[in-house]
Parts: sequence; C-alpha cells; structure tokens
Amino acid sequence: MITRIFSKSKPINFIIVAVYVSLLFVITNYTSLFSDLNSVLTTLFKWAITMFLLFLLDFIVSKNKLSKRNSYALMTFGLLFGLFPEAMAHLDLLLANLFIVFALRRLISLHSNLYIKKKLFDAGFWIVLASLFYFWAILFFALVIVALIYHSQNDFKNVIIPFIGVATVAILLVAYNIVVYDEYIRPSNFKRYASLDFTAYDSKESILKLTILFTALIWTLIYFFKNIPDKNKKLKPSYFLISWASVIAILIAVIAPVKNGSEFLFLFAPFSIIMANYIEVISERWFKEVFIVLLLITPIIGLLL
Repeated sequence: MITRIFSKSKPINFIIVAVYVSLLFVITNYTSLFSDLNSVLTTLFKWAITMFLLFLLDFIVSKNKLSKRNSYALMTFGLLFGLFPEAMAHLDLLLANLFIVFALRRLISLHSNLYIKKKLFDAGFWIVLASLFYFWAILFFALVIVALIYHSQNDFKNVIIPFIGVATVAILLVAYNIVVYDEYIRPSNFKRYASLDFTAYDSKESILKLTILFTALIWTLIYFFKNIPDKNKKLKPSYFLISWASVIAILIAVIAPVKNGSEFLFLFAPFSIIMANYIEVISERWFKEVFIVLLLITPIIGLLL
C-alpha cells in the first residue's frame, strides 16, 4: 500500500512527506517553539532547512536519474527522520549536512562532463564549510578524491581545483575572524572532539533502532554494490560516490562526540538513494512493504519499550 503510493513521482508525495516530517519537527522542537523570540526564529530556521533538504534530495535523485520515476528516496528520507527525530534539533548539524548534500550534488553531477572544474571547486568549498559547523564532516573530502579518480581526465588542474575551494574557505574564515574578533584563527573554529563511548546506545529503544537501521543498510548496500556493474556506464561513478558517502557517514556516527541519534543525519541522503534503488526492483510487493513498515513502526515500538 505505502510503496504503491510512492511508486510514482508526484507532487502529492512530497506534500505527504513534508507534512509527516513537519509533525515530527513540532514534536521534537515543541519547547523551543513556545519560548523567546530568538528560540522561535532559530527553530523556524531549522524547520526551513529540514524542508529544503527534502526538496534537495528529491531534486538530486530526479535530475541525475539515480532511480526510476518514483518517490522512494523521498519516502525513505522522511522515515529516517522519524527513526531519528533528534537530527532536527541541532542547527549546526543541519547546516553541515545541508552543505554536504550540496557537495554531493556537485560530485554526482560530474557524470555530465560539464563544468568539471567548477563542480570540483564547489564540492571542496562546501565540504570544508560544513566542517566549520561539524568538524568531522571534513571526512567527506575523501569523496572528492574518489571523484577525481573517475573524472580527472588526466588533467592535473582538476586535482588542484578542490584545494582552491578549501583555501577559499580558509581565507574567508580568517577575514571574518579578523573583522569580528581581531584574531586570525580561533580554537573554536575547529572543535575536534571525538568519542568511542557507546553507552548512550545502551537502551532497548536505541538497540531496536540501530538494529533495524543497520540490517536494512547492510542488506541494501550489499545489493547496491553487487548491481553497480549493471548500471548505466555513465552513472557508475555516481553510484560509487553514493556508496562511499554512506560508509563515511557511518564512520562519522561511530566517532561522533555526542551520540543521541542525530549523528546519523549524514547517512540519510545516501541511504535513501540506496534504498530507493533496492525497493524499485523487488518483485515481491510484500517484501517491499516489510522494509517500509519496519522503518515506520520502529519509532512507535521504541517509545513503548
């Protein structure tokens, strides 16, 4: 039933997901919505970023033909917010993820072989900018290296371009610090905290959510890697980038200093695309529904545990 609704790419599907995520957002940020004016404005800004992430993912998938004409990626993205609603409560994390999705969009679109240098510059720029809000987002710079392997076209200039994007952010940061704080670099610009303490997951609810997430991820990721050779030759590099983006997102979640579910936000976009590719080729409709229903009811069951 659910997969049938989202089997076509229709505007109503975006509205359904947007309403669902908005309700989750209100529940998650309820206190902030009825606080002082600054808190209300900040909360509304977080909501706007969340909605824009939904639109951006749907745009990337359809523009680059990363799945057939369906809304499975958008649906999965919304369900992941239901699984980890804490991701909508942290402005810095939302901004960092937004910039990473911007970078991923530019890297994926390299398959068109148009404006390669500009896209590589943008990718480097957005990833380093994201690291100013969440330091470990810098690990996504590995995707730029992967993209260069596929798209460098023996042009050494392409290798230099992303680092020019990095230098641009560094120059802008130094200029900002000089104007505002009268110093070049502030220690707070790069908070390099990490933690391998997983005691925060020592609850029935967390164990259930992580079990469902990683079972679905591993199952679909194995299928995804296995079927990349059968994909359109032009799009193969893009699918590899998506696969490695999900691996990097998991690594960031592992070393995240705060573990409350929000650390999985970076996984939402790549996993949604991977899941969409898996669902659209499953012939057994009941099996499709099992995956989706599990993601849908897990948060409810978790609250009851």
